[in-house]
Amino acid sequence: MDAGPLVWLRQGVRTSGGTEGGAGAALPDDFPVTAPALPGRVLFDQRWRDLAFLHWPVDPEAVRRFFPPGCEPDVLGGTTWVSLVPFGMSGAGLGEGRPVPWLGSFLETNVRLYSVDAAGRHGVVFRSLDASRLLVVLAARVGLGLPYTWSRMREQEGAAAREWRSSRRWPGPRGARTSIALTVGPPVVPTPLDVFLTSRWGAHTRVAGRTLWVPNSHEPWPLREAAVTALDDELCAAAGVPVAGPPPLVRFSEGVRTVFGRPQLLPTPALARWRPRRVALGTRT
Repeated sequence: MDAGPLVWLRQGVRTSGGTEGGAGAALPDDFPVTAPALPGRVLFDQRWRDLAFLHWPVDPEAVRRFFPPGCEPDVLGGTTWVSLVPFGMSGAGLGEGRPVPWLGSFLETNVRLYSVDAAGRHGVVFRSLDASRLLVVLAARVGLGLPYTWSRMREQEGAAAREWRSSRRWPGPRGARTSIALTVGPPVVPTPLDVFLTSRWGAHTRVAGRTLWVPNSHEPWPLREAAVTALDDELCAAAGVPVAGPPPLVRFSEGVRTVFGRPQLLPTPALARWRPRRVALGTRT
């Protein structure tokens, strides 16, 4: 599906609370609002800082084709979501508490969908991740199968305003851009929809033809009200998930420290259904 860039300027409209797409739905009783314990030791440690969450509801069937085998769109009130998330990465490194100078701090903007697998793990599927460090892009594409792209990026910070801009370098579509400006308000008590969209404890990704679950752990997001004042985005459409109009739910967060554990292999649907027969020793089959 082809679509042009989303260009929108606020004209007396506040987009922060969310009034559609499952906004009034309750979370399932078994939804994990806090992070499960990581399996094994910490592999990566980083801080996500100064994030904007721009959320749009989408039809689950319209995005199902983007999900790797073994997971599917996660829904609340019959709706799933796509999010545009610009932020700053800082102190990223291997292991715990070992940040890599310069290379471990950069800007990133991702387009993400919301996933769940047969084990009940609620995560994200990234459609794109624009980052300002080429080496990070190459390592993540090869090692984890994540669709990182190298982009020119910058951020601006005011007393109660934030702005992010990016323009894609490699791979294409070259020049795909986003420009986001918003004002930041007071802290909010997270709604069930906020929890659904931010309590995500891993990513589903595809590597060498197999689906991986990459778990992470962090404290609950400290969220603030936010309102978009200007938006010019081509990243959602370039990711195959075009959106229209201002996002009905917008939040800002100062950030959280995040650790990642060992990736886990998901069984393929065929293997999940197959069970070997038990054969007694000495019998013929």
